[in-house]
Amino acid sequence: MSALRILVPVKRVIDYAVKPRVNKTQTGVETAGVKHSMNPFDELSVEESVRIREKKSAPGGVEDICVISAGPPKAADVLRTAMAMGADRAIHVDVKEGEELEPLTVAKVLRAAVEREKSNLVILGKQSIDDDAAQTGQMLAGLLGWPQATQASRVAFGEGDTVEVTKEVDGGVETVRAKLPMVITTDLRLNEPRYANLQNIMKAKKKPFVKMSLSDLGVANERRLKIVKVTEPPPREGGGKVEDVDGLISKLKELGAI
Repeated sequence: MSALRILVPVKRVIDYAVKPRVNKTQTGVETAGVKHSMNPFDELSVEESVRIREKKSAPGGVEDICVISAGPPKAADVLRTAMAMGADRAIHVDVKEGEELEPLTVAKVLRAAVEREKSNLVILGKQSIDDDAAQTGQMLAGLLGWPQATQASRVAFGEGDTVEVTKEVDGGVETVRAKLPMVITTDLRLNEPRYANLQNIMKAKKKPFVKMSLSDLGVANERRLKIVKVTEPPPREGGGKVEDVDGLISKLKELGAI
């Protein structure tokens, strides 16, 4: 098997424990003064890449683990965290604060990075928890012409550049097999990400960190989608109580459920 050069895209998003609030203009959610962190699915991707190296599960070994993020200056924080978790180096594609990138644009950025870094495996989260688009991995595989395996709950390596990826489906699991180079998207049951300790956080500050722009990668931020309006979900109505099964059936009929 070829030595792995793994590219791991990561995204800075509103922390999963924070309840987002719609902004006053109803064009999105409020981000100012809100805690941000690494997208949880991307944490899985970083962890899995580091485990592949530590467990020596790939016969050809791991030559390089490079993390990349496209975002404002504060996106550097999640890149530093990823390096503290074990990534070798980072690329920050600087984007103006408030400038959003659509999934296709991100996929084009990653395609350019793959070609620049000579990566042969991309491991990324199946979706980001801010827009929940779940499109970037599939689009990247399409642009590169590479095989893809989505929503991975297990990744195993075989002979001859072969990779087996298992994912959970309704009623069981599904395993697919493909050859490198390929794109893998990660799901929650894949692993449990480690915490970066202080020693590794300090070491991360000395690791290579490259800053570039969209134009450096030959990508323009073309807008194809327009957000018309963002609103809070309607408040949930209170439930009612029934005395017995006959009362339940009557209520369901009244509501047109049966």
